[in-house]
Amino acid sequence: QVQLVESGGGLVQAGGSLRLSCAASGRSFSRSVLGWFRQSPGKEREFVAALAWSAIGRTGYADSVKGRFTISRDNAKNTLYLQMNSLKPEDTAVYYCAADINPGDYPSGTPATYDYWGQGTQVTVSS
Repeated sequence: QVQLVESGGGLVQAGGSLRLSCAASGRSFSRSVLGWFRQSPGKEREFVAALAWSAIGRTGYADSVKGRFTISRDNAKNTLYLQMNSLKPEDTAVYYCAADINPGDYPSGTPATYDYWGQGTQVTVSS
């Protein structure tokens, strides 16, 4: 079965850093887009970053995280990463890894586009 497993969440003070990982298994993701989304209580699930799992490796970021977060991959390990620096309390959310199996030419920021989802990992940033 297809499985996406997030890890690396936790509690961190404002200004600190965390690195999230998403281990992907169950199929080839070589032609997929993998992304990160987050959701806080009372809010819609929002796009954070995405990466096309290809040689070109196109990436996209939400404006709110540009310059602070970096999405990357390890092809050999089939693992997606999200390096989060300069964390703010408003970054507090459950972070989800997702896979779009039939992507377009560019990574999508729309949750409905994605076919598989992990269970999420909690990130809490204290002030």
